[in-house]
Amino acid sequence: MRLTKQTNYAVRMLMYCAANEGHLSRIPEIARAYGVSELFLFKILQPLNKAGLVETVRGRNGGVKLGRSADRITLFDVVKVTEDSFAMAECFEDGVVECPLVDSCGLNAALRKALNAFFDVLAEYTIDDLVKARPQINFLLGLDTLHMPKVTAPAA
Repeated sequence: MRLTKQTNYAVRMLMYCAANEGHLSRIPEIARAYGVSELFLFKILQPLNKAGLVETVRGRNGGVKLGRSADRITLFDVVKVTEDSFAMAECFEDGVVECPLVDSCGLNAALRKALNAFFDVLAEYTIDDLVKARPQINFLLGLDTLHMPKVTAPAA
């Protein structure tokens, strides 16, 4: 099984927002931090927003923030929103299955058990866990310099 780029970048976007807590994150900044297309991130933003994983604030000073705290967003939450299918074999797909063993196959049961174990592990990890695992995340994403106070020249 391989997760899509959509899931990968959705997790990254959520990690960025978690690391940038207290500030609105802007898609151009997130795209620059990860070296990805802004258009791709905007596409990912829609299902995340619909699922309540992020909130968007419109306007000139708008941006994106987490829809709930990072310790309440699991990797499973993200995967179920961003992945289209978990069909590991033909027997998992909707519709006509041509295998005569579909209802009594050991492979089907084994794959279903493996998929459920995969989901259980994803449910154990939160976005907060991923951010805390990288103490240098703010530096690596350029967030340290993004929020540095602006120095103004003294009046003459």
